Amino acid sequence: MNPSFTLQQLNQLPFDAFVAALGGIFEHSPWVAERTAGLRPFHSVAALAAVMAGEVDKAGYAAQIALIRAHPELAGKAAIRGELTMESTAEQAGAGLDQCSPEEFSRLNALNRAYLDKFGFPFILAVRGYDRAAIIGEFERRLASGVEEERRECLQQIYRIAHLRLETILPGETG
Repeated sequence: MNPSFTLQQLNQLPFDAFVAALGGIFEHSPWVAERTAGLRPFHSVAALAAVMAGEVDKAGYAAQIALIRAHPELAGKAAIRGELTMESTAEQAGAGLDQCSPEEFSRLNALNRAYLDKFGFPFILAVRGYDRAAIIGEFERRLASGVEEERRECLQQIYRIAHLRLETILPGETG
């Protein structure tokens, strides 16, 4: 995980250090931190998270789809091969996805394939507070969605993940 900072320290970091500190907040997408660096100072985690989400919103459809596609499948091949980011590894383990039964693993793989085939991007869920059964239920529920609805839902989930990650590296900050 990234080191902890205060907002005051983060606001005072040079550009490159700011990007290095926040580059992993949005999965494999340091461009979000780069676009956010010049918009300091931030007075709360919520404000920083909102500005970062706003930069993704302003980036347009192609950048948003690339951001969504930068995320790993839940309990997918990257997890098996140990190729997840530290953040994703911790988040998936926290939901018990590293302890799937063979049946759960098979079901998640089938859902990952069906979802990717239908939408063209991976299923994204901020898994904190979910267990394996609830994750499978969300997968099944969201497979009934339309593509645009699901693109928007994935972005909302990414924003939630980002906010949770910011709270991890900015402990004790309000918002």
